[in-house]
Amino acid sequence: MKKIEILDSTLRDGAQGEGVNFSVQDKIHICQALDELGIQYIEAGNPGSNPKDMEFFMEIKKNPLPYAKVCAFGATRRKNISCQKDENLSCLLEAQTDYVVIFGKSWTFQVTEIIKTSLEENLRMIEETCAYLKENGRHVFYDAEHFFTAWKEDKDYALQTIEAAVRGGAETVCLCETKGGFMIDECRAAVKEVVKKYGSKVKIGIHTHNDCGLAVANSLVAVEEGALQVQGVLLGFGERTGNANLSTIIPNLQLKMGYSCIPQENMEKLTSICKKIAEITNISLHPQSPYVGASAFAHKAGMHIDAVLKNPFAYEHIEPEVVGNSRKFLMSEVAGRATIIDKIQKLVPGLKKTDKIVNEIIKKIKDLEFEGYQFEGADGSFELLVLKLMGQYKPFFKLHYYQTNGSNPRPEPGVCSCAQIKVEVDGNFEITAGEGDGPVNALDIALRNALQRFYPMVSKIRLVDYKVRVLDGKSATAAKVRVIIESTDGNESWTTIGVSCDVIEASWIALQDSFEYKLIKSL
Repeated sequence: MKKIEILDSTLRDGAQGEGVNFSVQDKIHICQALDELGIQYIEAGNPGSNPKDMEFFMEIKKNPLPYAKVCAFGATRRKNISCQKDENLSCLLEAQTDYVVIFGKSWTFQVTEIIKTSLEENLRMIEETCAYLKENGRHVFYDAEHFFTAWKEDKDYALQTIEAAVRGGAETVCLCETKGGFMIDECRAAVKEVVKKYGSKVKIGIHTHNDCGLAVANSLVAVEEGALQVQGVLLGFGERTGNANLSTIIPNLQLKMGYSCIPQENMEKLTSICKKIAEITNISLHPQSPYVGASAFAHKAGMHIDAVLKNPFAYEHIEPEVVGNSRKFLMSEVAGRATIIDKIQKLVPGLKKTDKIVNEIIKKIKDLEFEGYQFEGADGSFELLVLKLMGQYKPFFKLHYYQTNGSNPRPEPGVCSCAQIKVEVDGNFEITAGEGDGPVNALDIALRNALQRFYPMVSKIRLVDYKVRVLDGKSATAAKVRVIIESTDGNESWTTIGVSCDVIEASWIALQDSFEYKLIKSL
């Protein structure tokens, strides 16, 4: 199989995404996760841009990764000075990485109007920077910024910038579709010509953005035309609409197109690594993400489910286990009996579809969905419901009462509500309180404080998503609401649901299920 190098830029290009902010420790954990997956190169930041990135490079040097090569990122030298006097290049060398990624200008507009220099000086900046870093023992990857825009407006100059990087000793020249606006055929044609002209001298790479939703497609066609390195972000986030999503590109190339990107035995780690990086980044992994999303192999329609139960090939393009994911049958009014039976049998092995309890469970699900519950997005609550109806559930704690109140103005930053709660565990009582940014947050903290004495593992539970939907807008403030909570312990995620005309009560129902689910799985 032909080898395709993968360069992940989660810590550099991905960090430019809205709401993304990594600590040094976050960056180290992400590097370790990417290394475990088998990513070859990790573009980890610009040491000349901020002290945090330089601190990271110093820390990662103390504990080098077993497989992945960490790359420092920076620009070519500034105009009209020598490489030796350029502070950013000095920082790149100070980062002590064996590999560096340098970006330079390909587009005449960027040269004359943005960095305000001559076209000739820009070529010298590219060539001299690559040569300087190579002379100092670095492997150099050159990113041709705005290459595709430059190709469209002034192809000759765009090629001159590549020639300058080649003369300077760059090992890989990566063509950057920086504005994310190019169509597939345009991308294909440009890569094809560049590979034909320079492919025997250097490796050609591809770096795309997703402004037209084509970052993955353009990366794949670039590989088809001879690109040997693909740059992107594992989960696809980044500036504007994001970067090429490597969690889609890698399995597409390796499972569908006959290329090798990561060790084959690591492919089954893909979903868990994506979840880990989402957790570190403090984002939710989009459920409909190809291959790794929670809904990637989810089936809802009764006829679809029946077919998949007979033979998954009927509606699945690969076996979910290949990428470490799992098949899911959704609970809803359009799901068939076979769906419910299959899910119940995973919880209660040996149950037959003719058993009376099956009809009771189906009826209960449909009754609750009529009231506003939606179990297709709340597997945790569904499991608890089945166990209760099967008589296999014993509450871990009993609520005696909870109280919440709010304060305005806030007494201190991050606090606008407090909650008090009294619970009972095996005849022992605990009364605790919690302060938080809203009544649900305060209630969550109070419950956690109350249960930790009895169940220390609840300290690992963290709410990662909280959704409220009004089910009956006509009733105004008396409307029934549905609350869905997603929780995690750092390894597993689960979702629970509550419905009530009182948003706090609906939140409590979902919150209680969340803690009960964790406890029933752990004890």
